[in-house]
Amino acid sequence: MKFSIDKHEKYVVLGLDEVKFTNENTPKLKSEFILLNAEGFRNIVLDLSSIKQCDDSQDLSSLLVGDRLCKKANGLFIVTGVNDAVAKILEMSNLDQSLTIVSKLDEATDLIFMDEIEKELLGGVDLS
Repeated sequence: MKFSIDKHEKYVVLGLDEVKFTNENTPKLKSEFILLNAEGFRNIVLDLSSIKQCDDSQDLSSLLVGDRLCKKANGLFIVTGVNDAVAKILEMSNLDQSLTIVSKLDEATDLIFMDEIEKELLGGVDLS
């Protein structure tokens, strides 16, 4: 599986450089989510803009691994760049209900920074 990784201070962008989501490349994707999380990245943005085809919702279930890891680390897992064909499969499998999906990368980074600011503000407030 070909992909690119763009690491930032608060998040990492994982861009898939494949045309098709298949059961052959999803195990590597899951492994990459685990590695990035182990490196301390709690916010992961998955850019699917190069993915044109996905035949099986089982292949997309690998996204739930990334989502669970980020939530467990008190972070965000955001999917961006979803085309109509992939969006339809996400919708049919109800994955669109459990994943955070935005149309553009800058929307994803805005969400992450807003979430981080909110955590910092709430962390500094005594709620008792």
